Amino acid sequence: MLGVIKFMFHKILIANRGEIALRIIRACKELGIKTVAVYSDVDSEALHVSLADESICIGPAASADSYLNMKAIISAAEVADADAIHPGYGFLSENAEFAEICKQCGITFIGPTAENMRLMGDKISARQTVTEAGVPILPGTNDSIETTEEAVKIAAEIGYPVIIKASAGGGGRGMKIVHSPAALANALATARAEAQAGFGKADVYIEKFCERPRHVEIQILGDQHGNVIHLGERDCSIQRRHQKLIEEAPCPVLSPEVRQKMGESAVAAAKAVGYSSAGTVEYLLDTDGSYYFMEMNTRVQVEHPVTEMVTGVDIIKEQIFSAAGRPLRYTQDDINITGHAIECRINAEDPEKFTPFPGKITGYHTPGGMGVRIESAMYDQYTVLPHYDSMIGKLIVHADTREEAIARMASALDEYIIEGIKTTIPFHQKMMANKDFADGNIDTSFLERVKL
Repeated sequence: MLGVIKFMFHKILIANRGEIALRIIRACKELGIKTVAVYSDVDSEALHVSLADESICIGPAASADSYLNMKAIISAAEVADADAIHPGYGFLSENAEFAEICKQCGITFIGPTAENMRLMGDKISARQTVTEAGVPILPGTNDSIETTEEAVKIAAEIGYPVIIKASAGGGGRGMKIVHSPAALANALATARAEAQAGFGKADVYIEKFCERPRHVEIQILGDQHGNVIHLGERDCSIQRRHQKLIEEAPCPVLSPEVRQKMGESAVAAAKAVGYSSAGTVEYLLDTDGSYYFMEMNTRVQVEHPVTEMVTGVDIIKEQIFSAAGRPLRYTQDDINITGHAIECRINAEDPEKFTPFPGKITGYHTPGGMGVRIESAMYDQYTVLPHYDSMIGKLIVHADTREEAIARMASALDEYIIEGIKTTIPFHQKMMANKDFADGNIDTSFLERVKL
């Protein structure tokens, strides 16, 4: 097996930092593949730099000059003689231009094709594509809204409340909820301006606003031979400002029938575009059990470990195999969901205000025990930098039942010690003690309504 893998890729450059860079390094080591770390000048003490087989500085602290610097990354790959690049998540992971440049340079991009990224990265074209594949979507427009008059007419047809969304990007930018006609014109103008500023494209669309839904997503894997499977679902409903904070698998409220339909729907969407990597189809799950396509993320997700814990499938390895042209090593019948997994994102933030809190870690101890997994690049005396995302780790637990998983997570959080900076550990401790969360009574607006 190792001999075959070495023949496929001899060296992979990791175009990322932090815990995802470490995650990829570990997968490559198990596969016998050499790794190259890239880093900004302020990241020279980062753990991925010391654990990779080689490391190359690609620029100053600013992401635009380093981790988003396509020329510098390609040059590093060529200097190191890497035959593939893994982008992780964020940064260049969903940049179609970068995938094309890699191809032009004879370097394999470990991810989907540029065409896939463009098609599913634009939410309008994604809605059009999945509709043709029979995937349910919320009532709304399949084209960009250009005028207020057009918006007023469509909103009246589908009924208030409605939501205006940017066709590109995510994270809540270019997104406005509208409850009445009087607020529509201003919301449309603001959404278009935010979309233009954030994503360089002012296109927006309108759809029916689903009140108090759950955010449920399906992990998919595809290869270059037309095979696509799903690995079950994750519930990512605990969010703040459209940013996920806690994820779990499986979703505690899905019936077997709906679970099967959602999985089949996600596979159909992926097959409709000839998808050939790891990806995620995201849905809104209504209170009546109806589900609607929201978007597709054409990369590995931050929350992929919860799926790995309940399926036993190494998603990063499967990405690498797929990029190398190998057929999927699993059929749908091979995938079995066992137990329950929960992931808490640990951020260097004030746990009350959720504002960033960079600084030096003066004490560090990670939890352990059965069913406990840590994904982090932190260590004692490491300085958390202000230049990048505030997430400094992920704590994942797995147990036989959801109740046991919550108890295990509570215990692990109590054991997780990070001194010198503020983190969101206290927030997660409160969540694990919350009765509504324990009972599964959650939705995407939970944190807006509930005071912990």
